[in-house]
Amino acid sequence: MTIRKKTTLGAVLGAGALALFSTTFLAEAGEAMKVYSSPTCGCCAAWVRHVEDAEYDVTVEQLASADLYAKKQEAGFSPQHASCHTGLVDGYAIEGHVPTAEIERLLTERPQAIGLSVSGMPADAPGMGSGDTPFDVLLVKADGSTEVFASYPR
Repeated sequence: MTIRKKTTLGAVLGAGALALFSTTFLAEAGEAMKVYSSPTCGCCAAWVRHVEDAEYDVTVEQLASADLYAKKQEAGFSPQHASCHTGLVDGYAIEGHVPTAEIERLLTERPQAIGLSVSGMPADAPGMGSGDTPFDVLLVKADGSTEVFASYPR
């Protein structure tokens, strides 16, 4: 005896929606990021762990100072926006200790910009420490202008 199951349109559509959701989620969760950093910087490694904890697929290339500075310039960052490491993800540059929540927002909203920067090395930014010392995440535009994308602590 052969048992046949009826497939309803709702079941097919539901399976299709689930497949679409799963592929979208997996693509975002495994987003590839290339990070350029100094081989002697411990906070860079801590920030990379912060990004990996958010399920980004991170590749790190450690560079000498002059080469790292050149990567920052190549990405479009001026010295006033510089920090200790530079990341590249989906057409954007990420400079310094940017929280992953802001990277995810950037990739969702897709503004016309070079990327995000947390200038300097704020004591309480991801990879640096924890506390309530304020810092801003800047949206850096192609003309070098910036606007505050987010402020911490929230």
